[in-house]
Amino acid sequence: AMTVRFITRRFIGDYDPTLEMIYRHMAVIDGEVVHFEILDTAGQEEDSLQIEEKIKWGDGFAVVYSVTDRCSFDEVMRLCFLINHIHSSPKRSSGGEQPPVVIVGNKKDLQFDRMVSTEDGENLSKALKLPFYEIS
Repeated sequence: AMTVRFITRRFIGDYDPTLEMIYRHMAVIDGEVVHFEILDTAGQEEDSLQIEEKIKWGDGFAVVYSVTDRCSFDEVMRLCFLINHIHSSPKRSSGGEQPPVVIVGNKKDLQFDRMVSTEDGENLSKALKLPFYEIS
């Protein structure tokens, strides 16, 4: 839903979060035209090889968890470690340069269902030295 909102500038309530999709979008950022290909993995990977292939595909990452789901938050550190490990491999043509990564806590508006505090997200982002945002 976050990706669809970025592309359409509208919230789409009827969204299937289990579907993996690639979205293509063009935007002007700081006066430059930027072409995005966004892979929404839907967090459904069960096979570590699938996860690794998707991480190899990406040039930048928004690692998103739901503030109403502690298990999704617990996955953030593992995914950030995998991104770091895969992109620092000497086999990569980028010379081991790390891609941009941001941690995003989603569903900030669902305060009564919250299982992950803002402080938890901030502490994790400080420990991983990555930017952190909570959104809705």
